[in-house]
Formats: sequence, C-alpha cells, structure tokens
Amino acid sequence: MIHKIKSLYDDGKGLSIRAISKELGISRNTVRKYLKLDEQQICDSLQNRERAHQVDSYLPYIKHLLTHFPGLSAVKVRRKLLEKFPEFDISDRTLRRHIAQLRQEVCQKQVRYYEPVLDMVPGQQCQVDPGELRNVMIGGCEATVYFVVFVLSYSRLMHVSCSLTPIDTSTFIRMHDAAFRYFGGCPGEVVYDQTKLVIIDEKYRELTLNQRMAEYATLAGYSIRACEGYDPESKGKVEAGVKYVKNNALYGETFASVEDLQGYLADWLDQVANVRIHGSTGKQPLALYNEHERSAMQPYFTPATVHPDGQGLTRQADKTGLISFKSNKYSVPLAYQRKQVGVQLEGNQLIIQDLHSGDEIARHTCYEEQGKVIKNTHHYRDPSVKISEFERKIMDRLGQTYGQALCALLKATSPKIYRDQLTGIIAIIKRLGVPNDNQIQLICQRSQLTARQFESLLESLQKAPETDLKEEKVVTNALNRYQDLTRQGGAYGLH
Repeated sequence: MIHKIKSLYDDGKGLSIRAISKELGISRNTVRKYLKLDEQQICDSLQNRERAHQVDSYLPYIKHLLTHFPGLSAVKVRRKLLEKFPEFDISDRTLRRHIAQLRQEVCQKQVRYYEPVLDMVPGQQCQVDPGELRNVMIGGCEATVYFVVFVLSYSRLMHVSCSLTPIDTSTFIRMHDAAFRYFGGCPGEVVYDQTKLVIIDEKYRELTLNQRMAEYATLAGYSIRACEGYDPESKGKVEAGVKYVKNNALYGETFASVEDLQGYLADWLDQVANVRIHGSTGKQPLALYNEHERSAMQPYFTPATVHPDGQGLTRQADKTGLISFKSNKYSVPLAYQRKQVGVQLEGNQLIIQDLHSGDEIARHTCYEEQGKVIKNTHHYRDPSVKISEFERKIMDRLGQTYGQALCALLKATSPKIYRDQLTGIIAIIKRLGVPNDNQIQLICQRSQLTARQFESLLESLQKAPETDLKEEKVVTNALNRYQDLTRQGGAYGLH
C-alpha cells in the first residue's frame, strides 16, 4: 500500500492526494501520513509489522505460562519458549513489551469463575447461596426466615436448611452437613458468592477464607470456589433456587412452630422441588441424580469440625480390632481390622459406624478413666440371629450355588470368626453391589477366602475388563471344592 501511494504521487508529478485517496479507497489523511515517511521509516515500519506477526504466533503459549505461573520473569519465559520452539527468534525488547501487556490482561484482570461445562459432569459441583424472607407467620407472629439453598449443578437436586436467627459460621457448617447427608455424598467443589461466611476478603482474585469453613471443606473433601462480587450469573442455578424457595415454598404459608416449618420444607423437597420436571434438564432432579450422579459423589462422613464435642470423628482400627478414643481402647468387629471407622459420642455412649454406609457396627459405654481396654466379645452380635440367617442372606444375593460355595470357603478359611466374616461379606455386597456371574466365578476358584480378600478381589474385578471364562468349567470346580469341604468337616449344618 505504501509503495502504491508513493508511485502514484511520484514526488508531486503524478496524481493529487485527493485522486490517490479516491483511487485506492483510503482517506486523504492516510495518504498524507505515508507520503511524509522517508525510505528508512518505511523499512522500519515493515520490519516491526513482521516482528509483531511473528510474536502473535507464540502469544497463546505465553498467555498459558502467565496464567498458570504469574510470577515468571521474561528471562524464564524466553527459556521456556526456546525449549518448546527452538526456532524462536524475537528480540528481548519485543518479548518484554508483549509480556508486560499480557500481564495486565492475564494476571490482573482474570475472567470471572463460570464454567458451564461442569453441568455435564455428575458429582462435580454444588452451588450454595443464603437467602431470607421476612414477615413469615410462625406461631402467630411475624418472623424472618433465614435459609440456605444447595443445588447440585448436574441433576439440580436441591436441599434447603433454615433458621430463625441470622446464620453464623457454626450454623452454616451444620447446614452443609445436613445437605451432604441428604445427598448421600459430597461433590468435588462448592461454589459460593462473596458471603463473609466463606470469603473474608478478596483482592486481585486472591481469597482470604473463613478459617473454620476452610477447615470443614478440607475435612469434608471438597474445594471452595468463589464467583466474583456482584456477579450472580456465575451462580445462576442456585440464584434461581433462592427465588424458587421464596415464591414456591415459603410465600403465603403459615407455620405453627419452627419444627412445623422444618417438616414442611422436608416434605416440599421430597414431594415438589426434587420430583418436578426441571425446565433446563427436562427430567426430575431426584431421578436424574439416582440415575447418573449418586454414584459419582464422594463418600461423606461428618467431620469433627461440625460437632466439636466429639461428634463425627474417624478412627483407624489396629490389627487387633481396637480403636483409640479419649485415651481408651474400644473393640470393633474383626471385619474392620486395620480399617477406618466413624465414631460419634451420644451422651455416654460411643457409637461406631461403617464409614461408607453409616451403619452402626458397635456401641460401647464411654469411660472417663484413661488407659482402659473395653472389649465386646461378640462385637455387637445379636445372639438371636443364627448363622443360617446370614448364610441365607448371602444365598439370596448370589444364588444357591455360588452362595453355598462362598460360605463354605469362608468357614473353611476362618472357622473361629465365621459369623463376622459373613456379616462382613453382607456389608461389602451392600456397598460394592452384587458381583456378576463372571466375578463370583473367579472369586470361588480360590482355595482360601476371607472377607477382606473378597472385598479386594471384587473391587479389582469391578475396575478390570470382563474376563472371558468357560462358565461350565468354573462352576464345576467351585461345586467340587464345596463337596470336598462338606465331606471333610461338614461346613453346613453346624449351628
């Protein structure tokens, strides 16, 4: 373009500025600007434009480096560029200028937190937002209801907790605990707005977190995400949920007491909110959750920070089946040796629970004296339940053939703790699901088997591809071992 302008003008002997402008379709000011440039200035301009074009091809990688490592120096950026692009040949001055411009864009003005792709990832995200509604009639008096809405981003399953007093950190944590127990698990991350219950301060998108909330999130197993201030769009699902709770659940209702309000909200969740056809997904939140999201949620057990008085703790059982609690030792069923269990203190009763299912597996009186070892020789067995009933439960789940073979293996391997092994197998099947024919055939081929080995094998087989087996041969081998065992010691009939 510059050469055309120069040639058409021809040092004043050719076309006029107006004519050149009309001929090339550019403004007269542009023509004047380029006519004023001498030959050296034109060369510099062309060279700088070519250099700028060269830098442009490396900008995406430079942005990537500065986004993930904002503190990188220009020298380090150049070294990484040379490692990745050996042909890189841009002057230090040009590179530094572009890095300085990118720092303003990438490091100081970050894009707000909003990732719609998480909608498609079950169990990944939960959005949380407090709300309030004034002038609600409770017990004949007007009151303000403070509530917190929890919405799973994938299924839109909702939970609501409420209070008649402003929500503090302790209450907020207990509401999280109630929500995760309602969901039956914990998501990978939770998104909040700029509430002081979670975010104390934000500067340059660097967050100062409420220490107790950060501790709870760490123990519960999820990460905290915060949308930018005054940006409700990044948390649209729960923002809509707050309006839904106000207008559909609470508005126009009267309640006899706080308990009546809480019971009403529980019924509203189960009968209205979570079974309606959702406008965005086109499905019932509860049905979608059960179908795709429940299995993707992380296991959740109430952390100690929810109940500082000793509720919701975990303990590791030693090889003798004992756990430590307040300087004393308490026994658990031997199926839980060297495993983590949950403990809760209710009055003077120490309740021990399966960490995954939440089922109570043992109960002891908690002693104030220290150094005691408290054992239950039955490990919370019910003497009225016969071994045959446990065997029947296993056969109901696995079928008569494989159920008998599995029970025979367990008894032959561990006759002294046979009852505990059976209860352990039932708990494992309840948690992991009933093994298919291919999996149970592989397990029944073993010469010895314990509940822990059964658990480990089943977990491995569920992760591995299906193994092609000749079913008839496997079944025959399993039945032959079962017959040998019954001939040797009468594995069944001894109760």
